[in-house]
Amino acid sequence: MTTAIALQAITPDMAANRAQAIAATFDLRALPADFLANPYPVYDALRETDPVRHMPDGSYFLTRCADLVAVYRDAQTFSSDKQVEFAPKYGTGSPLFQHHTTSLVFNDPPLHTRVRKLIMGALTRRAIADMEPGLVTLVDELLDKIEEQGGGDLIEDFASAIPVEIIGNLLGVPHAERGPLRDWSLAILGALEPVLTPQQQALGDQSVTEMLEYLRGLVAQRRQRPGDAERDVLTRLIQGEVDGERLSEIELLQNCIFMLNAGHETTTNLIGNALICLQEHPAQRIALTGALQGSASDAAAQEALLMLAVDEFLRFESSNQLGNRRALQATRIGDVDLPAGALVTLGIGAANRDPAVFDQPDELRLDRANNRHLAFGFGIHQCAGLSLARLEGRIAIGRFLQRFPGYRLTEAPLRGGRARFRGFLRAPFASV
Repeated sequence: MTTAIALQAITPDMAANRAQAIAATFDLRALPADFLANPYPVYDALRETDPVRHMPDGSYFLTRCADLVAVYRDAQTFSSDKQVEFAPKYGTGSPLFQHHTTSLVFNDPPLHTRVRKLIMGALTRRAIADMEPGLVTLVDELLDKIEEQGGGDLIEDFASAIPVEIIGNLLGVPHAERGPLRDWSLAILGALEPVLTPQQQALGDQSVTEMLEYLRGLVAQRRQRPGDAERDVLTRLIQGEVDGERLSEIELLQNCIFMLNAGHETTTNLIGNALICLQEHPAQRIALTGALQGSASDAAAQEALLMLAVDEFLRFESSNQLGNRRALQATRIGDVDLPAGALVTLGIGAANRDPAVFDQPDELRLDRANNRHLAFGFGIHQCAGLSLARLEGRIAIGRFLQRFPGYRLTEAPLRGGRARFRGFLRAPFASV
C-alpha cells in the first residue's frame, strides 16, 4: 500500500472526509495517490458541490452526465481541435504536437469527417462479424498458453495481446514486426496525462518518430501491393476519397498511429479491468460464470449476457476517464458562464457514476439494462471502433471465464497510475 491512505481501506466517514478534502482543492495537475487508486468518491463530492468546477489553471471540470452530453452534442460551440491547448504543453515543433493535432480524435470537420468516413467504411457490421472467427482463434491460443503455464499475467499475457493483434491485422502489420507497437502506444498516450514530465515527453516524441518511420515503409509497400479495401484499413485510407479528397501523407501516417492507440490501451483496459473487477466482486463473478455455463448450448443467450456485462464494465471502470473540449464562444453550462476560449475537461468516469442517470451507480450490476454510459463518448466524436471493442471484450472475457472459472489473483494488481487512462500494468494470476 502507498503512504497515501487508500480510500477503500478506511471507514466510510473517513473516506467521505478525504474525498471532500481532495474535491475542495481539486487540480488535475496535482492529484494524490489515493485519488488515482479510487477517484469515484472525489467525483461524487465534486458532482454534489461543484459540478462545473473552475480549476486553478482557468479550465473547467465537468462531472454531471447531462453536462457532458450537452457538450458532446454541441460540436459547433465546443471544439475538439487541440492546437491551442497542446502548443504550450508539447511545443509546436514536437512530434507529439504534430501527431495529436492531426489525429482523428483531436480534430474538427472537415478533416475529422474525411478520416472518420474512411475508417468507418472498413469497420462495417459485416467486416466486424468476419473478424470473429479469427478473434476466437487468437483468444483460444492465448488461453492455451496460460493453461500450460497454470497462470500468467492478466495484462501482459492476455488483455494487451488481443488489441495489438487485431489492430495489427487491420493495418496489415506483419506479425514479426508487431513487437514495438504496445510500447509506442503506451508512450504516446502517456503523454496525454494532465502532468507531463520531460522524460515522458522525450519518450513520447521518440515513439512518434519511430512509428512514423516504420509506417512510411509499410505504406510504401501497400501502395505497391494494395490489399482488399473492404477489409484492409490501410489500403482503404490510402485509396479512399471523401468528396474528391484523399488524405495527405502526414494525415495518413498520423491517423494510422491514432488507430493503434485508440484500439489498443482502451481495449486492454476494458478486458483487464473486467477480469479484476470480477475478483473484487465475487458474487457478480459467480452469477456471470454460472449464467454462462447454464447457457452453454445457446450462443445467442451467451452473447446477450456478455454484451450487458461488457457495457457495465465500461461504465463502472471507464477505460478512458477524461475528455477535453475548447469553447469557441462564450456559453453556459448549468449555472456557470464560460468565456470564449475556455478549456473544458469532461469527467467521463464521473458521468458514468452519476446517480441522476444510473441507479445505484457504485454497484457493479452485470445485468444492467438501458446502460447509457459515455465510455465511447457521444455525438460526432463517438468512438468509431466501438463495435469492434465490444466484440473483443465479449469474446475475450467470455472465453476466459469459460476456460478458467476459478482463476485467482496471486498478487495485488499494479495500477497504471494515470488519471486519463484507467487500467493496470500487471496482474499476476493462477488459472485454477
